[in-house]
Amino acid sequence: MSLKIPQSGPGLFKDGYSFSQGIEEAVIRNIEAVCNLSEIVRTSFGPNGRNKMVINHLEKLFVTNDAATIVRELEVIHPAAKVVVMASQQQEAEAGDRTNLVMILAGELLRKAEHLITLGLHPSEIIGGYELARDKVDEVLQTLEIKKLELPLTQDSLATALRPIIAAKQYGNEDLLARLVAEAALMVMPSKATGFNVDNVRVVKIMGGGLSDSRVISGMVFGREPEGTIKKATHAKVGVFTCAIDIAQTETKGTVLLKSAEELLGFSRGEEKHLEKVFQELADAGVNVVVSGSSVGELALHYLNRFNIVVIKIMSKFELRRLCRVVGATPLARLGAPTPEEMGFCDVVETVEIGGDRVTVFRQEEETTRTATVVVRGATTNQMDDVERAVDDGVNVVKGIIKDQRLIPGAGATEIELAKQIAEYGEKTPGLAQHAIKKYAEALEVVPRTLAENAGLDATEVLSRLYAAHSSKDGMATGVDIDGETNGTCDTHKAQIYDLLQATQCAIDYATEAALSVLRVDAIIMSKAAGIAPPPQNKAWDDTDP
Repeated sequence: MSLKIPQSGPGLFKDGYSFSQGIEEAVIRNIEAVCNLSEIVRTSFGPNGRNKMVINHLEKLFVTNDAATIVRELEVIHPAAKVVVMASQQQEAEAGDRTNLVMILAGELLRKAEHLITLGLHPSEIIGGYELARDKVDEVLQTLEIKKLELPLTQDSLATALRPIIAAKQYGNEDLLARLVAEAALMVMPSKATGFNVDNVRVVKIMGGGLSDSRVISGMVFGREPEGTIKKATHAKVGVFTCAIDIAQTETKGTVLLKSAEELLGFSRGEEKHLEKVFQELADAGVNVVVSGSSVGELALHYLNRFNIVVIKIMSKFELRRLCRVVGATPLARLGAPTPEEMGFCDVVETVEIGGDRVTVFRQEEETTRTATVVVRGATTNQMDDVERAVDDGVNVVKGIIKDQRLIPGAGATEIELAKQIAEYGEKTPGLAQHAIKKYAEALEVVPRTLAENAGLDATEVLSRLYAAHSSKDGMATGVDIDGETNGTCDTHKAQIYDLLQATQCAIDYATEAALSVLRVDAIIMSKAAGIAPPPQNKAWDDTDP
C-alpha cells in the first residue's frame, strides 16, 4: 500500500492563495509575460527606435524611447517580468547604458527556450547549455576589441565614444550632445582619472530657444535669481543655513500684554535690534553670500540688502548638499556667524539671463571645478526631459570609460560575430546542451534584426549580408547601416560606431542570468493580497429610469 502525497488544495494554504505548477502553468506563462514586456520596449531599440507615451499613476506624461524610464513608469507587477526589470535596473546602475538590450535579449532567450521545451527538452538541460554559451560569450568578447581610448582623455576621443550611445536616444543631435557631455565631464575630471562621480555633472532645463542653444557652465546653476537687490558677488565667502532666515519663532504660543504705544514700539524694536546684530556678525565675519534652505523674512531681507549680502533660497535639500560640496561649506541649523571652517568659498556668484529666464550661477574659476552644469534649452518640457536622460546616459558611460577604455564594434556587429562563434561552438559540443547553445546564438541575432526592422529595412536580407561579411576575417566590424544607403551594412570602424566592451558584457550577463532565473521556476505560489476588499460599487444608483 502506497502513501498518497497531498496536492495543493483545501486545507494546505489559506483562502485566496493561487497555486500553479508544471511546464504549462508556470514555466510557459512566465516566459509569455517576459516576452510581452520585451516586445513593448523592443520597438524603442536603437537610433530609429520609436517613442512611447506613458502616463503614470500621477498622470504625469512621459514621451521617451529610454527603456529604463518606460519600464519604471509602467509599474510591472508580474513576478517573472519583475526579475527582468530588476536586471535592467542593475544594468542602469552599473553601466548607465544598454538597459534595453537586457530586456530584449532576456525575452529572446526565453522565446528560444520555449521552443526547446515544446520539443521535449527539460529546463535543466536548457539552463546548462545557456550557462556554457554565456561563458563562451565572455571569452570571445575579450578578443573583439577594436579600439582603446588613450589616457588622459581628450574632448575629441571622449566625444567619439559617446556619440553612438547618445545617438540611440537623440538621433540627429548626437554630435552636439556628445560634445557638451565630454566638455562637462572633462571639467570635473581630476588629473588622475581613477574615479568619476556622475553627480558632479548636473542638468538644468530652461524653456525656450532650441537645443543648439544649450551650453556648459563651470559651476552650479539654479533656476531662480537672488531674493534681494544684490545680484552679484566675487571672491565670495558663503554661509549655508538649513533653517529659515527670519525672527525665531517659539514652539509654544504665548501672550504679550502691551499697555501703551511705547511698549509696542519697544517690543518691535527689540526684535529688530536682535536681527540686526545677527546680520552685523555675518558681515563682520566677511560673509557676502547667504544660502537659505527655507524661507527668508521681509525684515531679514532688509538687513541683508543693507549689508550688501546676496541671499538665495534653495528649497531642495539635495541641491543644498551638492552646493555645500562645491563651495566647501558646512550647512548650519542655527542662524549666526559661521566659523572660518564652516564657511564656503566661491570665485563668482552672479545672476545671468539665459533666454528669458534669470538664473544664479555659482562658478569656480579653477582649472578643475567640482561641478559642471549642462544648460539644456528646448521648446517643450518633454523634449528637454528626454535630452536630460540622454545626457545622464552619456555621463554614466564616462564612468564606465574611466574603468575600462576598450571599445568593440557597434551597430549589431559584435552580436553577429558572437552569434557566429557561439553557433560554431555549439556544433562541437556533445550532448543535449548543443541545442541550447545554438538557440543562444540565434537569440543574439535579435540585436541586428531589431536595428534593421526599426530602420525599415528587410531584416532577413540584412542578416544574410552580415553573416556573409563576418565569414571573412576582415568583415568582423560590419554592422547594420540604419540609413540603408549601403545595402543595409557598413564598416563600423570607419563610421566610428562603437560600444563599450564592459557595458555589453554586463548586459549579456544580466540578460542571461534573468532568463535562467525564470527558467529555474517550476511553481508560482501567490498569497492573497493584504488589505480589505473594496465594497461593491453600484454605479447606477442615481438612475431615474424605471
